[in-house]
Amino acid sequence: MLQEGLLEKVILCAKEAGAFIRKERLDFSYQKVEIKGLNDLVSYVDKRAEAMIVKSLQEILPEAGFIVEENTKSEKRTYNWIVDPLDGTTNFIHGVPCYAVSVALEHEGKIILGVVYEVSRDECFYAEKSKGAFLNGATIKVSSRQTLSESLIATGFPIYNFSRLDDYFAALKHFMQHTHGIRRIGAAAADLCYLACGRVDAFFEYNLNPWDVAAGALIVLEAGGTACDFSGKNNWLFGKEISCTNSLLDAEFNAVIRNSF
Repeated sequence: MLQEGLLEKVILCAKEAGAFIRKERLDFSYQKVEIKGLNDLVSYVDKRAEAMIVKSLQEILPEAGFIVEENTKSEKRTYNWIVDPLDGTTNFIHGVPCYAVSVALEHEGKIILGVVYEVSRDECFYAEKSKGAFLNGATIKVSSRQTLSESLIATGFPIYNFSRLDDYFAALKHFMQHTHGIRRIGAAAADLCYLACGRVDAFFEYNLNPWDVAAGALIVLEAGGTACDFSGKNNWLFGKEISCTNSLLDAEFNAVIRNSF
């Protein structure tokens, strides 16, 4: 049984990290960027934000393990925090709005708590399993659009794994021709939260890690949406691919994904 008030503590933790990120962005220099791999960027901001978050979460729930992007701490247990300290690092580095802190709690393969704090807009999305989804204290729901022809789609472009590029372009071509358009925001956690509150109607991306989707996908599900992998199964957390909809588009949208990939 998790402690009372756990969600509120995690929200505070995410906002404190977000405040640090916002402050550092004011005089951030590209010279402070490190290259982890092709188009895979990181800075001291990511690392220090993660260290702050890990320290706070250890105090909040000492028995939990960690799955984190920057490897501040890596130890899996029955409960595990899944943390992306700065989702949308490339946006942050270039000064493009939309980057987020993402924190989720996993138990036996299921996400039971998720918080996404979008720093630029000061928007905090959060959910607990079976308790609904919220944005800055207000209940949120997915959109009620029923067909692709009236929908706006979000996605993330491949940045270094181009092995499925032809399949991806096939999906893009269909959505370009049969929807209101496609948006590439640059932070999967934010994409998912925008779906949860009805700003977009579906989202898909491949080559994602658990910390990219864990919190956001729970928020989508708690807002009434769906989440699956590209084959329609439930392996979206560790399967490195995810397709999410407002539930009304589920059959039509995922048929395109399956046919393309």
